[in-house]
Amino acid sequence: MVGENERARLIAWDAELRTAHERLRAALRVARSGLEADPEAVTRDLLLYCQGFCVALSAHHVGEDAGLFPELRGRHPELRPVIAKLEQDHSMISHLLAQLDHALQSGESGVVLRRHLDGLGAIMESHFRFEERELLGALEALELDADPTRIFGPL
Repeated sequence: MVGENERARLIAWDAELRTAHERLRAALRVARSGLEADPEAVTRDLLLYCQGFCVALSAHHVGEDAGLFPELRGRHPELRPVIAKLEQDHSMISHLLAQLDHALQSGESGVVLRRHLDGLGAIMESHFRFEERELLGALEALELDADPTRIFGPL
């Protein structure tokens, strides 16, 4: 029989993934809120929010690619096609983040930045939903001795 502490440890990875996704969704909302008051004004706060969001989302995906996905591939070979799709998404999102960063560094208008954030948000949401639908079952029973912030990012 599994004790309460052991059970909590066993289900932590699915909860950690959901929590990381919610925090990244919140970070995107904060970045978008910087554009709500004046879509043409690009303020220092907006730059900070957008750059913070980019760093957080990137760290989340790097952690999954380096720490979580190799473990899942080894323990659940049937998930290899799913993981390949998720890694492909990560590559596309990385490209979109680079485009947003370029727009920020180039001094693009708030309207242009909003388009970047909207596109990223749509892709990110689709990716998160697919990831949760396909991986949560495997994560419920995953025994992995790792720091969740290393796997899912510091947010």
